[in-house]
Amino acid sequence: MEQYEPDSLSPVQLAAMRRSFRNGRAAMTRRSLLRASAGGALAVGGIGSLSACGIPAAGKTQGGVSSEDHSDKEKVVNFSNWTEYIDLSDDEKHRPTLDAFTKRTGIQVKYTEDINDNVEFFGKIKPQLAAGQDTGRDLIVLTDWLAARLIRFGWVQKLDPANLPHAYANLSPQFRSPDWDPGRAYSYPWQGIAVVVAYNTKATNGREVTSVSQLLDDPKLKGKVGLLSEMRDTVGMMLLDMGKDPGTFTSDDFDAAIARMQKAVDSKQIRRFTGNDYISDLSKGDLAACLAWSGDIVQLQVDNPDIKFHIPDSGFMYGTDNMLIPNKARHKTNAERLIDYYYEPPVAAELAAWINYVTPVDGVKPELAKIDKKIANDPLIVPDKTMSAKAHGFRSLTSKEDKAFEEKFAQLTGA
Repeated sequence: MEQYEPDSLSPVQLAAMRRSFRNGRAAMTRRSLLRASAGGALAVGGIGSLSACGIPAAGKTQGGVSSEDHSDKEKVVNFSNWTEYIDLSDDEKHRPTLDAFTKRTGIQVKYTEDINDNVEFFGKIKPQLAAGQDTGRDLIVLTDWLAARLIRFGWVQKLDPANLPHAYANLSPQFRSPDWDPGRAYSYPWQGIAVVVAYNTKATNGREVTSVSQLLDDPKLKGKVGLLSEMRDTVGMMLLDMGKDPGTFTSDDFDAAIARMQKAVDSKQIRRFTGNDYISDLSKGDLAACLAWSGDIVQLQVDNPDIKFHIPDSGFMYGTDNMLIPNKARHKTNAERLIDYYYEPPVAAELAAWINYVTPVDGVKPELAKIDKKIANDPLIVPDKTMSAKAHGFRSLTSKEDKAFEEKFAQLTGA
């Protein structure tokens, strides 16, 4: 049986992990802000925090370990998710989409908001997964970097396509085949987020900011540009602007992106690298333009009409939170039915209208327009075909690459 071998962390990687939890996406709350996606050293932080146990994996990397499925006799599904990441009634006593699922299927959903960050939650379920035991959960939602690790360790179950007709048919093309789960054999996205160029028109004197090149080279923005402290997001956007694919780039491409940003740092074009603290600076105009996470911009625009965004012609970076079924889950079929339910466009629309994240479901826009036309026309929630074609993911890194790239990025940012 394959042994689980934790990756060792360099001091730079540990610092990047702590920085991400202090003020990166991991530090944010739901609804008003975003939290960690695939960013920075969290990918290695998650593994490092598991410590050098050398515990045997519960399954091999080619597939997880199932158990007897009790779905027919036990009409229940145990669902763990992040806080404020599902629709809620006005009186905050009901979850309309879950209630409708139960009414239709007779399956009771025991919904628990017990995920506060990826690393902490994995610490809860690791002992059971490593020992090949039931975690008590049938469905969990994890960010792509940790989802990838669980799949690689063989700690989640392969999904049955026969139970996922809507999911298979309606999954948006840009989310269909990440390199860590080709063809979505083990996971389906719950929601997605995007990295965009944002700017304050008052601070730019009405000028648009439309590209990463403009952020780095426009003298009128000098000293008022912010880049993200999450390595994958910022370097990914640089690579795209340079005509490179973040899904296939080389070490030389990475070094070229760092060198390009170093020039802008040295010239004082870049004010600073930020986590979610860019929100206040952008709103006040201390930052005229920056790289930003899409959910922040949706929320900022509610209160500040000067905040605008642009999807660069070169493309943008995206990440996902993903639904997975852990090994030994008692109600696998029930969990698959719930996954499939959220890929029905009317249901996906109801969810998107409440949480305002990028929906991974095709066919949502007409349904969402029945609820809120403004949200239905917001490309940060329902990407159009042009935007979807520009979406890119950051390729998986080896442990050696991750350590080297984080060290180079830390030298650039002064972290």
